[in-house]
Amino acid sequence: MVHQYRSNGYNIVLDVDSGSVHVVDDLVYDIIERVKQDPACPDETVLSEYNGEYPQAEVREALEEVRYLQQHGQLFAQDIYQGAVLDFRKRQTVVKALCLHIAHDCNLACEYCFAEEGEYHGRRALMSYEVGKKALDFLVASSGNRRNLEVDFFGGEPLMNFQVVKDLVAYGRQLEKEADKHFRFTITTNGVLLNDEVMEFCNREMDNVVMSLDGRKDVHNRMRPFRNGKGSYDLIVPKFQKFAAQRKALGKQYYIRGTFTHYNLDFAQDVLHFADLGFDQLSMEPVVAPADAPYAIRPEDIPVICEQYDILAREMLKREKEGRGFTFFHFMIDLSGGPCVYKRLSGCGSGTEYLAVTPWGDLYPCHQFVGNEDFLLGNVDEGIRRTDLVDTFKCCNVYSRKECTKCFARYYCSGGCAANSYNFHGRIDDVYEIGCELERKRVESAIMIKAALADAGGAD
Repeated sequence: MVHQYRSNGYNIVLDVDSGSVHVVDDLVYDIIERVKQDPACPDETVLSEYNGEYPQAEVREALEEVRYLQQHGQLFAQDIYQGAVLDFRKRQTVVKALCLHIAHDCNLACEYCFAEEGEYHGRRALMSYEVGKKALDFLVASSGNRRNLEVDFFGGEPLMNFQVVKDLVAYGRQLEKEADKHFRFTITTNGVLLNDEVMEFCNREMDNVVMSLDGRKDVHNRMRPFRNGKGSYDLIVPKFQKFAAQRKALGKQYYIRGTFTHYNLDFAQDVLHFADLGFDQLSMEPVVAPADAPYAIRPEDIPVICEQYDILAREMLKREKEGRGFTFFHFMIDLSGGPCVYKRLSGCGSGTEYLAVTPWGDLYPCHQFVGNEDFLLGNVDEGIRRTDLVDTFKCCNVYSRKECTKCFARYYCSGGCAANSYNFHGRIDDVYEIGCELERKRVESAIMIKAALADAGGAD
């Protein structure tokens, strides 16, 4: 499969199955488009079709370039991966990451929250140290020979249970020595309870920190108020600025993570607002909500959103040249390496390598399935009981989703989110169509940025 598009003055050709990306002139672009219709068509046929439109010598040279790339597997490459997933069910997996729901409670009342202000279709609760300890023991016992393990403290708002977070990190450090493992801890916070003690602890122990901020003051306050209706922007932004500056000085990772909705389709301005506040590691996710929710992204919003990605990409390039560059999560793309083939085909590993743990120790495929008893896998006392569900998630890949077989972005998104598929279609191996449209645009924008930076650096 070959995907061609024009963006910001660049003619870009992506050979999907080889991963090769080519930035070409108009003539080569047109010839690739012609050859794509029939890769085996004779050269003389192609040359005759361009007789008079371009000098024949130029056409012949361009066609030779296309044929060279074709012969060397960089254009019209064959899909060599499909056979690798025919028996994914038998593939041995280990658990390498847990999302610890340290607090099913929250001090905000975000309108779009899938966690129902932390309740997750159930009751408010804080994870005890004993349950968290069992979760870490389960992770170590289920991780096989894998040494590097990940634990994300999640909520609700995890800082509402900060003492248990500290105690579990200490226990994890003890396990590292006893079991020859290494824990990579992260935490996601709305910032309300951030203080100097929390920042000092996180700067010492957390490999990454995700800070929830939705953008400009009016945008943020509309969707992320306190329960009394008062906005949270003025309280949390100075804290986030201080925290981010500290982590940047220490060389530590963080993300400002926003959510845009139908109410702020001009979300590129919110991302740039983050950058203007001094943040340089940014993410902005489209809300995923029931179609009848007033803030839900609608199919008619897609062209506007795609235009916003174009605006953002161009502004990122401009700021990069000015020495004010920043990273945007959805534009971070590795064209030379990237994840292994299994990750490119099967995605995040939910239900197999990555699990969520409730405050009372139940195991679910990921945080978005928590509370849905149909996806209860087991608990930290007995381990995984629903091995049939694990096998189902093992087989969830780009080849089990029929829509992915004709999508050029399939090796970048790995088929998308199983939870979104389930919520919109009642099955985990389908796709969330709006999400697919936006992912394709993000991939195009990310590749264009790579092309522009290479061009500015004088790369071939």
